[in-house]
Amino acid sequence: MTRLPVPRRILMTVDAVGGVWRYAMDLARGLSAAGITTVFAGFGPEPDDAKRREAEALGKLVWLTAPLDWMAQSERDLCEVGPQIAALAAREGVDLLHLNLPSQAVDLVVERPVVTVSHSCVVTWFSAVRGHSVPEPWAWQERVNAEGLRRSDAVVVPSGSHADMITRSYDVMLQLSVVYNATRLPAETPRKEPFVFAAGRWWDDGKNGRALDEAAEHTHWPILMAGPTRGPSGQQVALLAAKSKGELSHSDTMNHLVKAAIFVSPSIYEPFGLAALEAARLGAALVLSDIPTYRELWQDAALFVDPHDPRAIADAINRLSHDSALRLALSTRSQAVSSAFTLERQVNDMTRIYQRALARQSLHAVAESS
Repeated sequence: MTRLPVPRRILMTVDAVGGVWRYAMDLARGLSAAGITTVFAGFGPEPDDAKRREAEALGKLVWLTAPLDWMAQSERDLCEVGPQIAALAAREGVDLLHLNLPSQAVDLVVERPVVTVSHSCVVTWFSAVRGHSVPEPWAWQERVNAEGLRRSDAVVVPSGSHADMITRSYDVMLQLSVVYNATRLPAETPRKEPFVFAAGRWWDDGKNGRALDEAAEHTHWPILMAGPTRGPSGQQVALLAAKSKGELSHSDTMNHLVKAAIFVSPSIYEPFGLAALEAARLGAALVLSDIPTYRELWQDAALFVDPHDPRAIADAINRLSHDSALRLALSTRSQAVSSAFTLERQVNDMTRIYQRALARQSLHAVAESS
């Protein structure tokens, strides 16, 4: 049996704005243990010193000047993304490119395989949050994402639900591979305290922070909301009833989460939902919006609520706050479910995808030379 090639050095794109950072750091840590080194190519607003140190402890970090697609004003703003990635890949002598935005594959001329992960995108966001296709000023986003998906040698998504959204949103024939996200957190059953915790980019309407803040007016336990309330492009949400913790480091977020008896996510759009996984691993009972992603991942291990109904969110939280037996039952179930989302499985799945992409490239090169 022929052994598939394994990349020894990869380039991975990253940003410091959302969940891609945690995904990339954890995956790179797991890949390093498997003998694969990572060069991080950063885009968008630069990371703070703590994030920079974290990345540099795992691999090489190079911050590039081109913007993230969802922060760009027009398609022209992205014209340097592909060339900058290609130049860095050549300088670093990588075996494979792992892109965390499909648009980053556009105009990318490299001789190495390109594996793209679609964590989220403007097109599926508009479909889920606004209920319609992207408006005309954003139509170029659909074009560049479709082109990037076509250009990629393999496309990965973090859930079957997001695969369905991608399939419905883009007129592109794709073979999508589902690789669930993971967490390195060990399972814990610490002593819990009577408060509710939530984490997200609350300026993003897809995270539905306004509904949760309204729900907080009616909950018997306080709701602590960690995460930025002002976005990089001026988006803003005011939190009035909930207690805003602001943007916390990952370690500070976990310090709060390990104490929280209940975790809530009211998201309307969530291709995976890493915070819910972290909460489950740390023994919190879950209250989640009733959306396909959360149903796929958590099934009977959470209370599901209509994310558009703040009173329903509050009622579910109050039910759990008064019923310790139900809290224990749900936290036990969710922690058991969380045990499947291991970094080892994620690394193994991604490595197999890398190997197949490298093997296909080798076969193609042989075919062209013969």
